[in-house]
Amino acid sequence: MNAIAKFSALVAGTLLLAATSLRAADTKGYQVTGQVLEVTATKIVVQKGDDRWELARAKHTKGGADIKVGSKVTVYYTMVADEVETKGDAKTDKKKEK
Repeated sequence: MNAIAKFSALVAGTLLLAATSLRAADTKGYQVTGQVLEVTATKIVVQKGDDRWELARAKHTKGGADIKVGSKVTVYYTMVADEVETKGDAKTDKKKEK
């Protein structure tokens, strides 16, 4: 699995935990469908093509009681920022300054 796919899966899984309270807001929803490779109380791992998606689970995650390894599932998730850190001012366009 390439680095972008791994990063996307990690971000999606992390953000899944924070998504419940913000789901009613203007948050775009996503989904991934594939075969379950692993399932625990805190995560579900899905194989989609060549990519391995690891998504976090929380107590409020719906439909988690009957998930079994080998089952085909569709996982719905959102991407929500938990924190934003500013790294400095935006660079100004020098053409606009003249």
